[in-house]
Amino acid sequence: MAGGGSEDIECAGVLRDVWLFLDDEMDPENRARVEAHLDGCEPCLEEANLDQKLKALLHNKCGGDRAPEQLRERLAARIQSVIASTVTVSSVGPSGFDQVTVTDQVTVTSVATTRER
Repeated sequence: MAGGGSEDIECAGVLRDVWLFLDDEMDPENRARVEAHLDGCEPCLEEANLDQKLKALLHNKCGGDRAPEQLRERLAARIQSVIASTVTVSSVGPSGFDQVTVTDQVTVTSVATTRER
């Protein structure tokens, strides 16, 4: 890390975000900022390289494990029940839903509807 003052603050921010950088989960502007800092700061670059090696080791040692099928099924069922219990349709008009209330922020991936005639 650099000699002190504002550079240390910048180093702290870069090191805080280095995992996002390594995972390519940053917007292009912040990614360019981190990359420029790493190009000019040897201690931060060494830390980033160490983090990258740690990520690779974790991936090699732990990356192939898969959750047991029974656990996956229970989680999927629980997610579906949460989704189903948080969306309330007040009325359905000829063109679709007239009023929908969502009590929690959730992402609904599919909705099945039936109409009585």
